[in-house]
Amino acid sequence: MPHAPGTFVSGPLALDGAALFTDLYELTMAAAFVRENVDGLATFSLFARRLPRDRGFLVAAGLEDALEYLRALRFDRPSLDYLGSLGRFEATFLERLAGLRFTGHVRAVAEGTLVFPDEPLLEVTAPLVEAQIVETALLNLIHVGTVLASKAARSVLAARGRGLAEFGMRRSHGTDAGLKAARAAILAGFGSTSDVLAGRTWGMPVSGTMAHSFVTAFPTEQDAFRAYARAFPDAAVLLIDTYDTLEGARLAVTVARELEARGHRLAGVRLDSGDLAVLSREVRAILDAGGCRKVPIVASGGLDEHDIAALLDAGAPIDAFGIGTRLVVSADAPSLDVVYKLVRLDQRDVLKLSPGKETWVGAKQVFRRFGPDGPLAGDTLGLADEIAPRDAMPLLESVMESGELSRAHPPLSELRERCAAGLATLPDGLRRLRDAEGYEVRPSAALQERQRIAVERAKSR
Repeated sequence: MPHAPGTFVSGPLALDGAALFTDLYELTMAAAFVRENVDGLATFSLFARRLPRDRGFLVAAGLEDALEYLRALRFDRPSLDYLGSLGRFEATFLERLAGLRFTGHVRAVAEGTLVFPDEPLLEVTAPLVEAQIVETALLNLIHVGTVLASKAARSVLAARGRGLAEFGMRRSHGTDAGLKAARAAILAGFGSTSDVLAGRTWGMPVSGTMAHSFVTAFPTEQDAFRAYARAFPDAAVLLIDTYDTLEGARLAVTVARELEARGHRLAGVRLDSGDLAVLSREVRAILDAGGCRKVPIVASGGLDEHDIAALLDAGAPIDAFGIGTRLVVSADAPSLDVVYKLVRLDQRDVLKLSPGKETWVGAKQVFRRFGPDGPLAGDTLGLADEIAPRDAMPLLESVMESGELSRAHPPLSELRERCAAGLATLPDGLRRLRDAEGYEVRPSAALQERQRIAVERAKSR
């Protein structure tokens, strides 16, 4: 039985009623639509109004989760009983919800695609009640994926080909968020994750090293290093800053030689604190002098793309980076101004004219142009039924028809390749980690004309 409103109880979070992944205002609007018999075919557009400070681009992500949510949309009996207990909804509306399934169409840009302000990440066309009820879920799923993939892509750019490992699960905003962060990082170009469940779920490479607790659990640092090397003779990355970093590097040389004598090789050493630029140079000198020129140095410790860029600009001989907390919470830009707006209803264009929050009418398409040598050269925001210019590529494609997938979800490896290809087309001004340039997204003539007509109609009411 549902708990009475205002009664707070303890217990595990249960999401049996997946359709309750929504806000109350969406349900109240849907109830009013049903009561007034307003339920024409509606198109909603999900897009970012603007980019966070210092961001030159976004990487679209979260589409697979969004589509799976739509496929599974159901109001089960416990959900309906709970809604009934609120005393807000008429029985006829609850009966409508009991049989509700998502039957609409979805067009979207593929995950891993670079996107810019006003460009739809996806558009939903469905009966109004269906399209309205799914607003919060779609915004949540696309938002978190895009926030995390965009943040991860900046680290990929900053690393300039160095290895990147994601290990932020322990400080992510929930276990589900940690999984999404691991997937977003791999999509954006990271080489591995420490999240074992993510590795199993998506076939990602997994990696991990010891923590300081492992070192302090042994009588000496040398005992800890040797024990770890015995357990993982071909994969041992030694954390060398528990006590004295330079002495730890010297002990690592001893372990590396012992491994080599047994036919193995030390996989690396890790620095997690201190002045990483200075320490990495000193550690590199110790390793090289000890005959360990091929042993890589991994750096971690609250890093993000700005730290990576600063270290490499300073000439730090760091071969790979472990990125955790600041990635999985997107510390400098934890949210995007993404919105889900009604743009057409029952063959009628609709729009919003609120200052600073104006919307473009109609189902849309994005046409992308490239320069002669491959860099991005500008996008055109047009109508969905426009013919693509000869020199432009349309970005939105059908991914769901009548509530069913248009095709199977692409593998993560394909999304990763798409993202890498997109990042390679970024002009220098858009690649900058600070003060990124703006990118031209211009409306087509046809869209401008439809907008003009809709604005005149709206102002005459």
